[in-house]
Amino acid sequence: MERFIFAEVDSLGLAAAADAAEHIRAAIGKRGQANIILATGTSQLKTLDALVAAQEIDWSKVTMFHLDEYIGLADTHKASFRKYLREQFVQRVPKLAAAHFVSGDAADPAAECRRLGALISALTIDVALVGIGENGHLAFNDPPADFQTLEPYIIVDLDDRCRRQQLGEGWFARFEDVPSRAISMGIRQILKSRHIVVSVPDQRKAEAVRNTLEGPISPNCPASILRTHPSCRMYLDEPAASMLSNPKGCNQS
Repeated sequence: MERFIFAEVDSLGLAAAADAAEHIRAAIGKRGQANIILATGTSQLKTLDALVAAQEIDWSKVTMFHLDEYIGLADTHKASFRKYLREQFVQRVPKLAAAHFVSGDAADPAAECRRLGALISALTIDVALVGIGENGHLAFNDPPADFQTLEPYIIVDLDDRCRRQQLGEGWFARFEDVPSRAISMGIRQILKSRHIVVSVPDQRKAEAVRNTLEGPISPNCPASILRTHPSCRMYLDEPAASMLSNPKGCNQS
């Protein structure tokens, strides 16, 4: 990991989006196209708002991949990450070169994993914009995560803490309504990205942030593996950084 960066809550999304936008513009300038991964959830709203507003990006040269989706959930459900990305990003920028969504309600989830895997394996991702969960998950890779699989997309079981987070964020009315399985991009596929930009606001993420940056690199805190990536920056606000030994940020290696 390159470093983590402390930002005030109102500027966290601006800083993370500016970082990502720089990588997107550089990829387009060098190769005439850029490939990106986008995450969802409340932690990404300000980052996506700022990315949409970024200047001098030719979105017609950008291909987007989607991190994860609940199995069995229609894209009309308010918790659908496809719905989220369409509303928060895709419909707000000029037409993308392509947008590859995870169809969680596909009749055959394993076949959907293979379909997406074939698409993303043909490309190099220039920048992944991600968050981390309250349980330290990366995408929907809950602890203990599979650090070994090379499959780009996998079927995962969601642990209760992850499901309670989704309930607490208001996406579902009852815990029983939160799906227990999802399709997720695998850890190794995320790490293949040239650059990773991580947005993590809020006090409820403080323990996960501490474990990610100061604990052992372990499947029990999946996001800790980000420390092995040579070009990863994590943007934190004060509450999210509050449990770190140096909450104002420092170089990490």
